[in-house]
Amino acid sequence: MTDRRFRFGVVASPDRGPEAWQTTVRRAAELGYSTILMPDGLQLLSPFPSLAMAATTADIRVGTFVAAAPLRPPRAAAWDAHTLTVLTNGRFEFGIGTGRPVVEQFAAELGLPFGSAKQRRDQVRETLDQLAKLDGDRHTPIMLAAGGPRTLALAASRADIVSLAKAAMTPREEVVQLARELRELAGPRADDIELAMNLFAAGNGELPPWTKQAAGVDAATLAASDSLMLLRGTPQEMADELLRRRDEFGASYISVNSTYLEELAPVVEKLAGQ
Repeated sequence: MTDRRFRFGVVASPDRGPEAWQTTVRRAAELGYSTILMPDGLQLLSPFPSLAMAATTADIRVGTFVAAAPLRPPRAAAWDAHTLTVLTNGRFEFGIGTGRPVVEQFAAELGLPFGSAKQRRDQVRETLDQLAKLDGDRHTPIMLAAGGPRTLALAASRADIVSLAKAAMTPREEVVQLARELRELAGPRADDIELAMNLFAAGNGELPPWTKQAAGVDAATLAASDSLMLLRGTPQEMADELLRRRDEFGASYISVNSTYLEELAPVVEKLAGQ
């Protein structure tokens, strides 16, 4: 499916304070992860200054995963993204999407409209247009989360990285089909798109108590499934499964929740750059 080399990211946030945040960033860099990725939402600290701090802590890439377009006017979001690209000397990846349902409440708290699905997609486009103007000769890599047909078309035309945004219990065959549709929509630029996949959990440990809130299904159901959000087994078994996924639908940029940073580390050692 692709000969693109593997790289790995850690999805984390500085909710335990600056020292713990820096420790996580340094540890990720030591273990060979390429990127620190931070979610967006008013329940968290702001991602842009948090990622600026991360980029000064270790020689590692940083990225939003993903910024919710309704929470910032397009010009403001582009301004923040361009600033991080400049100050990190090109180590920033701008992940942006139309926002999960909870973002509607966040937007209301900020006094901003949530808008229809089309309006939110248009906001993503305008943000990317504004960023391109600010970047000039630079280019901030763009990650788009895509699941539906219209966001998939947008990602095919504008993204450098596409994260397949599907529910935890989505069958493997459906993800394979989604990746195929993305390549068809992208046409001649299909080979330039890096396909990303986020893991909710890795290794053989217990799933966390907040599984249902984060994944939409309870821990027992998720653990018993063949969900692509999970990567289970020994380090070699997990590495073999990621190779299978790359062969089947082209996923080569693998991120994991920071809870499982150490559990995935042996796989990172085996596969990063391969």
